[in-house]
Amino acid sequence: MTIGADNLTVSYGRTTILHSLSFGPLEPGNVVGLIGPNAAGKSTLVKTIAGIKEPAEGSVTLSVDGAELVGKQKVQAVGYVPQDLLSSASLTAFESIMVSARRRGDATWNPLERSATVMERLGITHLAGRLVSDMSGGQRQLVAMAQMLVREPDIMLLDEPTSALDLRHQVELLQIIRDEVRGSNRLALVAIHDLNLAARYCDELLVVKEGRVVAHDTPHAVLQPDLLEEVYGIRARVLDDAGVPVVCPV
Repeated sequence: MTIGADNLTVSYGRTTILHSLSFGPLEPGNVVGLIGPNAAGKSTLVKTIAGIKEPAEGSVTLSVDGAELVGKQKVQAVGYVPQDLLSSASLTAFESIMVSARRRGDATWNPLERSATVMERLGITHLAGRLVSDMSGGQRQLVAMAQMLVREPDIMLLDEPTSALDLRHQVELLQIIRDEVRGSNRLALVAIHDLNLAARYCDELLVVKEGRVVAHDTPHAVLQPDLLEEVYGIRARVLDDAGVPVVCPV
């Protein structure tokens, strides 16, 4: 399963957000961090890959062994967690996760068992009977992740999945994402602002600025002082912590 973009142009009204953006292919077995400043186009790119936003020009290609996925194949293969979460006002956490589990459409699938397993893994079993509308932002974020993970999609598109979480839950969630990707040879594209978490948990970084890709490489290659100043407008030192780059603004 791979993702590629070719000369992708996406607009909202008369405002162009993505400008002839190209990258790829993103390969399975990798967590790819999507980084860049505010209003760089990260959320728009994730929505376009997910099929929620249509490009004005260019294309996004999701493929398996060179064959492009379309229609129902694409829907089944992709899991998407948006930045802005719906409240699921009338559903409990367990009910909302069960709805997602049943969408897999596999006769051998046990949605009840799978839902319980995913909730336990994310540490939200105690929220099973609570209405999602009554939860904190962080709790909703974990429920949304469970709704995605329960389907076991080949491609995970995550738009700032840790933004409402405390540090412990950020680390735990990113570790789960990495384990899912490596254990089942899947692909995750994660929009994330924390550069040090991105460096620690991502295999590659895709850097977007003003709707264009300015870098795509390993964290070590991307997180360099010159590029950080170009993209974020800050001066920084980059240290090494047991082989992981650590960004320190100066």
